[in-house]
Amino acid sequence: MRLSPDEKIFWQHGFITINLTIVTTWLLMLVLVVGSWLITRRLKTGVQVSRWQGILEMLVTGMNDQIKEVGLKEPKKYVSFIGTIFLFIAMSNLATILPWYEPPTSSLSTTSALAICVFLAVPFYGIMESGIRGYLRSYLQPTFIMLPFNIIGEISRTIALAVRLFGNMMSGGLIVSILLTITPFIFPIIMSALGLLTGMVQAYIFSILATVYITAATEDGKETALKNK
Repeated sequence: MRLSPDEKIFWQHGFITINLTIVTTWLLMLVLVVGSWLITRRLKTGVQVSRWQGILEMLVTGMNDQIKEVGLKEPKKYVSFIGTIFLFIAMSNLATILPWYEPPTSSLSTTSALAICVFLAVPFYGIMESGIRGYLRSYLQPTFIMLPFNIIGEISRTIALAVRLFGNMMSGGLIVSILLTITPFIFPIIMSALGLLTGMVQAYIFSILATVYITAATEDGKETALKNK
C-alpha cells in the first residue's frame, strides 16, 4: 500500500524522475485541454445550444457568481485562474472511481505546486489592480512593524493550503485501502462515494481560499494606494 503516488517510479535518471504523480497530472491536463477544445469549438449564441454548452455555461456562471460573492467585482478577470484550479482538483478527485487510479492531489508535490501558483497569483493580481507601489505598501499596514509578520503570513498560508489538501486526500485514500482489507466490499464502496463528495468539497475550499487571498491583496492594495494619493 503506497502512501503517495510519488513512490511509483517509472523512469529515473539522476535528479530527473518520472513517477505516477507526474504521469497522472499530465494525463489529467491533457483530458482537460482536449475536453475544453471539444466543448468550445462549436459554441452558439442562439436559444438552441448543445447539452455540453449548457453545462459549460452553468459552470462558468456559477464560478463567476462565487467569485463575485467573495468580493471580486469583476470576476471575468479571475475566473480563468481560479476556475482552472477548481477543475483540475475536482477532476483529479473525481477520477478516483477508476480502480487503477491514484489522485495526484494525494501527493505533497502536487498540492505544493498548486499552493505556489496561488502564492504567485496573489501579488500578480494585487499589482495589476493597484500598481506595484500600492501593493507593496499594503505590507506596511497598519504600521511598518507588521512587515515581517505580513510576509510570514503569506508564506504560512501557502504551506497551509498545500498541507490541507494533501492531508485530506491522502487520508481519504488510505482509509478506503485499509477498509478494503478488513471489511466486506459494500462498506468501502460507501466510503468511496463519500470520498468523491469530500474531493469536490476540497476543490471548492481550495478555490474559495485562493479567491479570498486574491481579494484581500487587491482590496488592501487599492486602499493603500488611495490613502497615499
